[in-house]
Amino acid sequence: MILVFKHFFYKNYVGLSLWPFIFLKHNGLREDLVLINHERIHLRQQQELLIVFFYLFYITEWLFRTIAYLDSYKAYQNISFEREAYENEKNLNYISERKAFSFIKYLWVSQIHPE
Repeated sequence: MILVFKHFFYKNYVGLSLWPFIFLKHNGLREDLVLINHERIHLRQQQELLIVFFYLFYITEWLFRTIAYLDSYKAYQNISFEREAYENEKNLNYISERKAFSFIKYLWVSQIHPE
């Protein structure tokens, strides 16, 4: 289910998945198939980790990477869940092709945003 809630977002963020919802910053984003696919990838990740464990893992990984990079945005960009979603968001068939726990391989690959 997709909901629009413009006051929910910080700075440049425009979409957020909180099981079972996708929140968007404005109604026009409903037409952005790449963004919707990105958020659906997160919903699948949340589902396979029984929701609670996804959020615990996500926050833990973000904290660890924030300390490692000394940059919270760079940390966010390099969270394994985000890496998987960004790398595959343009493949609109990815959800149907995706193997369970595919985010794991993104824990160890090189950064997608090294700068």
